[in-house]
Amino acid sequence: MNNPVNVGILHPGAMGVSVAASIKASGARVHWVSAGRSQLSCERAKSQELQTHESLASLCAACTYVVSVCPPHAAEDQAQAVMQAGFQGVYLDANAISPQRAQRIASLCADAGVDMVDGGIIGGPAWQPDSTILALSGALAVGCAELCGKGNLVTQVVGEEIGKASALKMCFAAWTKGQTAMLSAVVGAAESLGVRSELEAIWDRGNNEQSSAHHKRLSNVTAKAWRFAGEMEEIAETFSAAGMPGGFHEAAAAIYQRMAGFKDDAERPGIDAVLSALLKNTDEK
Repeated sequence: MNNPVNVGILHPGAMGVSVAASIKASGARVHWVSAGRSQLSCERAKSQELQTHESLASLCAACTYVVSVCPPHAAEDQAQAVMQAGFQGVYLDANAISPQRAQRIASLCADAGVDMVDGGIIGGPAWQPDSTILALSGALAVGCAELCGKGNLVTQVVGEEIGKASALKMCFAAWTKGQTAMLSAVVGAAESLGVRSELEAIWDRGNNEQSSAHHKRLSNVTAKAWRFAGEMEEIAETFSAAGMPGGFHEAAAAIYQRMAGFKDDAERPGIDAVLSALLKNTDEK
């Protein structure tokens, strides 16, 4: 690419830096804002040779596209900050948010004269080919798909309607992450009722490694539980608006919130520590 497109990434977290890598592999120059970010984010940005800015206004002035990858609860505030910084390009919101929130962000962008593309990332950080999908919707979705067409991200344009990409993400995550929340609740209830060993013995009759696989699944999810809690709330809002009960995922949000304290732990907790966190609220009653 003779004249690289300039793209801002907000922010190069574990997922965001992999998105940045795909955009960079497709020939764009990727920028980020270092102010207020962690040392780990700085190291991630350096590993991908991202262009550093000291302020959001500086990044917005330099970039034609801005891509937002942040926790769901921060999505609207992030969009508002970008608009207030004077951005005049294309804003891609790639967060795990409800279609309703995506539409609110689109209105916010439109008020600032900015085009918004709705995005939803399905899968983990995109370090392997064909492992992660970026669903896109909006009038300019095709152009955003071309931004990362040569990287590991698989792009899927699902229409021109803002909210469709987010809806796809919400429905996918409702099942995958909802299952893990349900498993957490089942194991926690069995422990509280004094029947966990009996339950696990039944599980292991058909597969003698099933209980250990469940323990590993619960242990692994603790690192992301703080973020999944907000995502479950977004799914609950999505389901309610679609005429389906939102209570399943409101409960899932509460389950993940109980495990949110493991966020910064260097090592994954064992099953006893996970159960202690799950049952702490019950014990305090």
